[in-house]
Amino acid sequence: MVCSMTGFGRSEITEGNRKYIVELKSVNNRYLDINIKMPKKFNAFEAAIRSELKNYMKRGKVDVFISYEDFSESETKVKYNKAIAQEYYSYLNEMAGDFGLDNDVRISVLSRFPEVFTMEEEELNEEEVLSGLMKALEGAGKQFMESRAREGEFLCKDLTDKLDGMMENVEYIAERSPEIIKEYKDKLREKIQDLLEDKQIDENRLAMEVTIYADKICVDEEITRLRSHIGATKDTLLKGDDKDGIGRKLDFLAQEMNREANTILSKSTDLKISDRGIALKTDIEKVREQIQNIE
Repeated sequence: MVCSMTGFGRSEITEGNRKYIVELKSVNNRYLDINIKMPKKFNAFEAAIRSELKNYMKRGKVDVFISYEDFSESETKVKYNKAIAQEYYSYLNEMAGDFGLDNDVRISVLSRFPEVFTMEEEELNEEEVLSGLMKALEGAGKQFMESRAREGEFLCKDLTDKLDGMMENVEYIAERSPEIIKEYKDKLREKIQDLLEDKQIDENRLAMEVTIYADKICVDEEITRLRSHIGATKDTLLKGDDKDGIGRKLDFLAQEMNREANTILSKSTDLKISDRGIALKTDIEKVREQIQNIE
C-alpha cells in the first residue's frame, strides 16, 4: 500500500471525568520527526507516546497536539503556605521598626502576597490516565493512516500514468535510433558521391565512418536501463509493501532515470529524439516531485 506523507487524524475520548483529544498533522520530511505539544503533567508519558505513534508512521514531519481535561471536583485544591506567610509578616514588622511606622497589615493584604496561597493539582492516577491517552492515540493514529492511504491511492494512480507516458517516449527513442544511423549513412553517401563525382565509393571506409558515428550516438544501454527503472518503479508502487517505506527507493530510481535521460540528450543529434528526451526529463521531474510525498 502506497501512503502519502501528508495526513491528518483526530480522536476524542471521554472516560469518566477525563477527556482526551489527540490531533496528528504531517507534511513531507526525509526522516521521521515527531513534535509533541501536550500538558506538562504528561511529560512522563512522552516515551510511551512516541513508541505508540511509530506504529502509524515511518517518515514525515508530524505535529502532535494533545489536550486533557479532568472534570472531577477534586482535581485541584488550595494550599496555605504558613511558613511563607510568617516570613512576609516578620519582614513587614522589621520594616515598620526601621521606619518608625505602625504595622497595619491585615490578613486580606497578607494573603495576596505570592505563594501564600497556591493551587495544587492532585497526583494523577498514571495507569488510568495513560490507558485513556493510549486509546485516543490509537483512534487518531488509525484515522491518520487512513488519510495517508487515501491520498497515496491518488498519487499511485497519477504516477503510474506518468510512467506509462515515459515508457512511450523511451520506446519511440528506441525505434527512432536505428533510423538516424540509416539517414546518416544515406546523407554521407550523397556527399561523397558529390565530391568524387564518377569515382567509385569505398564501401569499407563508408561503413567505418557510419560505425564510428553509430557508437557516438548509441543509446541502447540507456534505453535498457530506463525500461528497467520504469518497470521497477511501477512494481514498487503496485506492491507497496516495504516495511521501511518505499519513498527512499522510489527517489533513488527517479534519480537514476534522470541520469539516463541526461545521457540520451547529450548524445542526441536528432531533433525528434531531443524533443522526446526533453519530454522524458520533464515527466521524470514531475515524478520526482510527487515521490517526495510518498512515505
